[in-house]
Formats: sequence, structure tokens, C-alpha cells
Amino acid sequence: MSRLQQARRAYERGDVEQARQAHDTQRIRTSAVEPHQQEQGRYLAEMVYGASDGIVTTFAVVAGVTGAALSPGVVLVLGLANLLGDGFSMAAGAYLSGRSQQDYERKEREREAWEIDHFPEGEREEIREIYRAKGFEGEALEYAVRTITSDRERWIETMMREELHILPERKDPLHAALATFVAFAIGGAVPLLAFVLAGLWEGLRARSFEVAVVLTLLTMFGVGSARSLVTYKPWYRAGLEMLLVGGLAAAIAYAVGYFLGGLA
Repeated sequence: MSRLQQARRAYERGDVEQARQAHDTQRIRTSAVEPHQQEQGRYLAEMVYGASDGIVTTFAVVAGVTGAALSPGVVLVLGLANLLGDGFSMAAGAYLSGRSQQDYERKEREREAWEIDHFPEGEREEIREIYRAKGFEGEALEYAVRTITSDRERWIETMMREELHILPERKDPLHAALATFVAFAIGGAVPLLAFVLAGLWEGLRARSFEVAVVLTLLTMFGVGSARSLVTYKPWYRAGLEMLLVGGLAAAIAYAVGYFLGGLA
């Protein structure tokens, strides 16, 4: 377990001793030179939320079509259409969002670099005002200004972070999109699994929806529990929350399909 993970877990549990261990000075010095720890779980949020959306939306389609008493073939067609269409849409959104953020950061970085090169005294005064607002004064303030502005890259990074409040985007947009799509497709395939098996095993056809419900609810709880890795909620609470939201969405879709089934 990384030091950051231990600190988070200690805070959630109110474990003072574990928190003290996570803040051991020697351990902090050691972990500070282990940047690979920060790379773990970089795309975890996209995977968890992609899987969550895949399960909920596909099961809502399955429930709606079943409520309308349409054939299992229609369930599969509409379910697969949702799986691929919505999955691609989510992936495209993740990609475009990531690219837009990167483009914005790049343009702001270029502007700050240009201003530092052309108006160094004004930019230096901005640094001075930023750190004065943090409580620096006198020689301590001037030392901070000299240290920061003595290195161009450090100066740019400080302006990006402190003036513009922009942190560097560490995620690759394409990888984020792929993680979202794959997780959405895997999660969304679960509600359809029972209907695929029903086509292969005749004895399952009469119970395909009930089997889909059981598989989906179990998966919803599992994926919801995994959200605790991102939200740091207790795993059982995150699982129940996902189960409640997903179950409600499916119940509404089923009811709509049932009452409007005659139009199909």
C-alpha cells in the first residue's frame, strides 16, 4: 500500500496511528522519489464510471424492451445498439474533453512564457503579490521571488499553478477514451449475457430476464463497490448507492415499456 493510500484509508477510518505511520518523515522522503506511485490508477475513474454507465443504460434498455413484451431478439438488437452507440459516444466525449483541456493548458502556458520573456518585471511583481497574499513578507518574500524567477520553467509552472490554478493534465485523451469504451462495453454486456445464453440453451429462454436481473444487480453492486477506490466512500455504501440508482433506472424503463408496450 502506498503512503497516500494509507493516509486516505487512515482518515476514512479515523485511525490516528495509521495516519502517523503514513506521515513518518523518513517514509515521506523515500516516497517523494518514487513518482511511479502517482501513475497507479490513472484511468481508474474512467473505467469505474464507464462500467457503471454501461450497466445502467444497457439494463434500462433491456428492462424497457422486456416490459413491452418484445422478443429476445429485439432485446439483443437494441441492447447491442445501445452498447456500441452509447459506448462510442462516451469514449468520444472523454477524448474530446481531454484534448480540449490539453489545448487550453498549452495555449495558457505559451502565453505565460511569452509574457515572462517580454514583461519580466510585471510577471515578477505578480509572483510577489501571489506570495504576499500567502503571508510572505520582507526578506522571506524577496527570497521566494528570487528563487522562483531564477528558473524560467519553474517560473512558468508557478504562474500556471498559482495564478491560473491550472494543474498539468496527466491523462492521455486516447487512453482515457479507450478505458471508458472498454469498461462501458464490458459492463453493458452483462445484462445481455442471459439473452445470449438463452439463444444457445432453450431451457433458459423462459427465465432469461430474471437471470439478467440477478447478473446485473450483482454486477451493479460490484462496480459500485469499486467506485469506493475513486470516491473513498465505504465500499458497501458505494455498492448500495449504485444498486439503488441502477435499479431505479431499470424499474422506470420497465414500467414505461410495460405501459406503452401496445404501441410496439
